[in-house]
Amino acid sequence: MSCDPAGNGSAIRIEGLGKCYPVYARPGDRLRQFFAPSLARVLRRPARRHFAEYWALQEISCDIGRGEQVGIVGRNGAGKSTLLQIVCGTLAPTTGSVSVNGRIAALLELGAGFNPEFSGRENVVLNAGILGLTPNQIDARMDAVLAFADIGAHVEQPVKTYSSGMYMRLAFAVAIHVEPDILVVDEALSVGDEAFQRKCFARIRRIREGGATILFVSHSAATVAESCDRAMLLDQGRLLALGHTRDVLARYQKLLYAPTGTLDAVRAWIVAHPPRALAEASAEPAAVVSTAGTPRADAQLASTVGEIGEALEADAIDRDDWFDPGLPRGQGVTYPHLGARIGQPHVETPDGRAVNVLAPGRDYVYRYEVDFERTLAGIRCGMMIKTVTGVELGGAASAPYGEGLPLVDAGARVQVRFGFRCLLAPGTYFFNAGLVGLVGEAEQFVAREVDVLMIRVRPDPGRLATGLVDFDVRPQVHLHG
Repeated sequence: MSCDPAGNGSAIRIEGLGKCYPVYARPGDRLRQFFAPSLARVLRRPARRHFAEYWALQEISCDIGRGEQVGIVGRNGAGKSTLLQIVCGTLAPTTGSVSVNGRIAALLELGAGFNPEFSGRENVVLNAGILGLTPNQIDARMDAVLAFADIGAHVEQPVKTYSSGMYMRLAFAVAIHVEPDILVVDEALSVGDEAFQRKCFARIRRIREGGATILFVSHSAATVAESCDRAMLLDQGRLLALGHTRDVLARYQKLLYAPTGTLDAVRAWIVAHPPRALAEASAEPAAVVSTAGTPRADAQLASTVGEIGEALEADAIDRDDWFDPGLPRGQGVTYPHLGARIGQPHVETPDGRAVNVLAPGRDYVYRYEVDFERTLAGIRCGMMIKTVTGVELGGAASAPYGEGLPLVDAGARVQVRFGFRCLLAPGTYFFNAGLVGLVGEAEQFVAREVDVLMIRVRPDPGRLATGLVDFDVRPQVHLHG
């Protein structure tokens, strides 16, 4: 699983990487293991091993190109932080190798690299020096670092008195001001307040636009979808998937919500169905520019309106919305079901005409049906609309928690309808369908389909709204002479 999608050389090359930790059953076994090699030499026999092996990473191989932003996702204990520590050089691998091309700055464990007895200012000097800045460079950038961290007079206090948010502010400010070629960010940003997180992500975007490579770990699928070119999925120390962000996130969600007894089967399915590579995703239609002139990477059309018209039935050409038979139904991911199956997802007009090319501002109905193979209680249905990159724009549930269908018998079929108004920018979008019910005393998914339906929203020459969603803004401009 190795590639160089950037086409201009690798910033990070990982080959056959593995990390093994010894696990001791008893404290005394650690001491026995320490003396085991010497004793074996004296007795001239093979050394006895007093520990079990735990492989945090196994056979990881991939290339990350210059200028890429790659998200790493996986469940707790998957090996994400271990991988980042090895990439940053703070942890030695057991097998394999990692090659890093350029200066690397990292935000790993909170406060890593800080001396708790030093003041914030002294730790800036210490940390920036470790990252390769000269004393003159540190002096020249000190004011900018402190201004970005914005912790006021606390900068003169020992960092052992800092809150976790203050730690993160200072560490991030140092990392970005060393002008790294590679920026590695673990989940550290999650401890900051929302305003500072937004400030951090804006700066990360600027760093990337300057040609730096970003390696990013987050449990937030929306953050990864919005900011990363590619994603990699780790589980049990193995690289299960690497490729187009939306495809990898769909597989991550499938793994995350899989019932315990099906995890091995889900892992096998993910390995057998690799996501698209970045080059394949780049072959998708180019970004559309809205009529207001705002570039929109998420608003993609598979063909122009004229090309779509050629695929229409003759009597549909003059309509504002229509069904394009050449439009794919999406690359859906089906979750393991627990007694219910979703079928026939589609969008139709209020009068029942099926469409997959929608007109901005019109009302539509998203429909699907559910067949029940067992009797289930507390049934609630849901839907979600997402962008091409996987950003969740909005959705709805059929009822509040605790107010779903009390009981649905085996053999029943439920028709689900969600009316909505199309307030989306021209582009391509995906629909999810899902069903939750009471399994035991807990509510969980009993059926779920991700990216099960793809629709397009056609261009509107008179569109004034910018961005992904039309908020029905009413502009007024008055010229006073």
